[in-house]
Formats: sequence, C-alpha cells, structure tokens
Amino acid sequence: MSQPRPAIFYIDLLRFMAAFAVIAIHVLGPFRYLYGEIPDSDWLAATAINSVTRWAVPVFIMLSGALLLSSERAFNCEDYLRKRVAKVAVPFICWTLIYAFIGGFTEAEWSAVETLKIIENSGNTPVWYHLWFFYDFIPLYFVIPFLIPLLKKTSPEFIKLLIITWTLLFLMHWLKVESFLQQNIILYTGYLMLGWYLFNRDNSRQLKYWLIAGISMLLLNVFGSWQLAIESGKYSSFFMGYKTLNTVIIAGMLFVCAQAYGDKIEGKLRALITLISKYSLGIYLLHPLLLIPVRNLDNGFYSAFISNWLAIPVITIAILFISLLCTISLAKIPFLKALVP
Repeated sequence: MSQPRPAIFYIDLLRFMAAFAVIAIHVLGPFRYLYGEIPDSDWLAATAINSVTRWAVPVFIMLSGALLLSSERAFNCEDYLRKRVAKVAVPFICWTLIYAFIGGFTEAEWSAVETLKIIENSGNTPVWYHLWFFYDFIPLYFVIPFLIPLLKKTSPEFIKLLIITWTLLFLMHWLKVESFLQQNIILYTGYLMLGWYLFNRDNSRQLKYWLIAGISMLLLNVFGSWQLAIESGKYSSFFMGYKTLNTVIIAGMLFVCAQAYGDKIEGKLRALITLISKYSLGIYLLHPLLLIPVRNLDNGFYSAFISNWLAIPVITIAILFISLLCTISLAKIPFLKALVP
C-alpha cells in the first residue's frame, strides 16, 4: 500500500495565498468599472489590488499539477473518478443548485421559474460569478491521467521546450492572435505542467530571475491598467487575464518564492496557514454568500472605512475568517461535509 504524501508547507502557503487573493478580487469587484464615478484613490485601490492578485486561480491549478502529476500510484479509473473527480464535481453541482436557488430571489420574493431558468442555463453560464472556475478546472482532471506517463518518459529538456511553447500560446492569446490552439483546456493544461515542473526541481538558482520578472509584471499590471483607464476613460481588463503571459510569470514567481521562503514561517502563523489551506476549497465555494450584502454599495460596508485602501484588505480578512469558521462548521455535519471537501 502506498504511503500518503508528507505535508509540504509551501504548498499550504500557496493555497492560503490563493484563497486570500480570490476573496480580495471578489471584495473589490464592485469598484472596477466605476472609473470616473468614484474618487480616483478608491478606484485606484481596487484596481491596484486587482492587478496584484490575478494569479490566484492559476496558482490553484498549478498546485493540482504539482501534486497530481507527481503521483506514483498505479492509475485506477474507478478510484480516480471517485476520489479525485467526484471530490470536486459533487460540491460544484451542489453549490450550483444552492446559488441557483439564491438567484431566484427577485425584489425579496423567490421565483421557482427564475431558479429553474438559471439551472437550465447552467450548462453554459455559471450560476454565480466564482463558479466559472469549475467549468475549466473539472475538464483538467480528465487530462491529468494522460499527462502523468507522458511527463515521466519525456526528458527535462523536452518538457522545458513544451512549457516555452505553451507560454508563446499565452502571448498569442494576450495579443489576440487567433489560433484554434488557444482553447481553455490547452492553456490551463500548461499551468498543470508548470506546477509539476517547478515542484520537481530545485529553482533556487533561478529565484532572482523569477523575482525580477514577476515584480516587473506586477508593476506593469498596476501602472498599465491605470494608464489604459486614463487613455480610454474606463477600466480595461487587458492585464487581468488568467490566460495572459504576465499572469503566468507572476504565478511562477510566487511558486518559486514560496518554495524558497515558506519554511521560514513558524509557530501559530504556520498553523493558521495550514488550517486555511485545508479548507480552501470550501472557503472558495462559500465566501460569495457572505459577500452578497457587502457588495451592495448601498449597504455602506465599504464607506464605513476611510478609504478603499483600508476597506478592501479589512473586509477581505473578515470574509476569509468568517468563511473559514462556516466551512469548519459545515465539515462537522455528516450530511453537509461533502459541500466543503
């Protein structure tokens, strides 16, 4: 019988960081398109935080690639579907129904017709803004078993070339160069391979290059987004895509930095990060429920603070911890724990 993989703290650290970043993106969401309608400082706070957190979903995918593609277990289709695919698919289906039910409320009244309409359209349209992730993520689970033997038998130099080729596809997508190869499953598969590649090698010699490239891309995101807004008079998502080369570089930098510095974190902070990492999927699925009243600007959650530079981080931290408590509570209830695996 194979032994369970020993805990690797920097993986927990990356998962924690990605969970925090996702919540921050959703907390600042209402302000992105309000350029010129709110004080510049408040808009810039939202855009700057948005610019430096767009790596969150790619990091989640890279972590799946790092761990699942490194598996040494003999592949068993039934076990894989039950233990891996179902662990993600079942909560996704359940939360789709939950959010569809919530979406049925219009002007304080619930409409079964509206809920059924949402469910009917859910094959192509996520019922809630954060569930789009699963439409791209679940298909990757059907790619992973075919990648494992391929990566094991291919030399490191060929894999390096494959990753370079994949980054060129990201550049093409970013610059809107049309190609049939620019499909989500191909581009996101690259994140799986990049996670596996960085996980299985010593990246310390390249750390300074990752830092230079990654920090440069973060600065480009912030100031580039600001400049585009000044020129066009509105928010632009040009630098914010998950399928753009700048995001690949930032995600790679964070992965390598976590490898290099993660073990310097000790004590209670380390334990807290590990706890949040354990429940990160549940936190991802649940936290938009808590944000429903918050994101309604008329309710005054943001205006209770001096500025969005303070409001967004504080609300993000609060939502993270409340989501954690809710997730832990659900995990203790036998019939509901499957919602927060």
